[in-house]
Amino acid sequence: MSNPFDLADTAAYAAWRERKLDTAPRRIEDIVVPLNDPRRLTADERAALLERCATTNMAIYTSHTAGDADKEIPRQLGRQVGLLHLDSHWLTDDDAISPISVRGAEERGERREFIPYTDKPIRWHTDGYYNLPQRTVRGMVLHCVQSAATGGNNQLLDHELAYILLRDENPDYIRALSRDDAMIIPARMDDSGVARAAQPGPVFSIDPDGFLHMRYTARTISIEWRSDPVTQAAVAYLARVLTSTPWTLHGRLEPGMGLLCNNVLHDRSGFTETPERRRLLYRARYHERVAETTVPAAN
Repeated sequence: MSNPFDLADTAAYAAWRERKLDTAPRRIEDIVVPLNDPRRLTADERAALLERCATTNMAIYTSHTAGDADKEIPRQLGRQVGLLHLDSHWLTDDDAISPISVRGAEERGERREFIPYTDKPIRWHTDGYYNLPQRTVRGMVLHCVQSAATGGNNQLLDHELAYILLRDENPDYIRALSRDDAMIIPARMDDSGVARAAQPGPVFSIDPDGFLHMRYTARTISIEWRSDPVTQAAVAYLARVLTSTPWTLHGRLEPGMGLLCNNVLHDRSGFTETPERRRLLYRARYHERVAETTVPAAN
């Protein structure tokens, strides 16, 4: 069978690349899907979300749920598009859905040193890049309950477009970033010793269904890259791509809006809050991609 991600199969890659670039969105408005209530999708709403994610690995939705702090919004939305197995870890709530807020982190204490729970900017990354392979994060819902007074903007980039840009520049970059030890997350220590072992892994990998997955962070601390010249050149080129590619989409989630995606590349600008505008988002991360599912949509 042809495989566009096989570096030796140039014909399959050329055909896939052409389709991908022809259908890639140029503005964030191109991937927006209006929903009434994400907890109860209509057949047309669900089909539109699935189509955007199949084409460009992400969709932005709007809805009539502004100000509704119901955690069932991301959970029920995910369930209707094939996202069933939540990635639970020590920073999630008991229901495995993370409230991303500065106030919550201050109240709970244990999250304050982690950048997503602060008002600081977050550099380009995919979620769960520090997870073990059996807990790979492939899908995600990010739902906005309240936006900040200013800032908190996102840039988004389909990881398949990043793959194209790297492969077109030099196929050896893909080879290097597909090694099992291309990117190493050092061990995380706590008062008891090793809280999480060092985690090596590739940047690019292919899942059992043939889909491309990307594991990446632009952080320069708590990250180790393979030291050979090709890997170093690939990492440097990717960093340049992420600051200059015209394929990047720009926007900000407002109340009732959200991002549904196959764990695409994203970042976040810093933000400021006021007593009336304290930023709160719910993040649900999953071990599967957005896909058709037997769970019926509401009529």
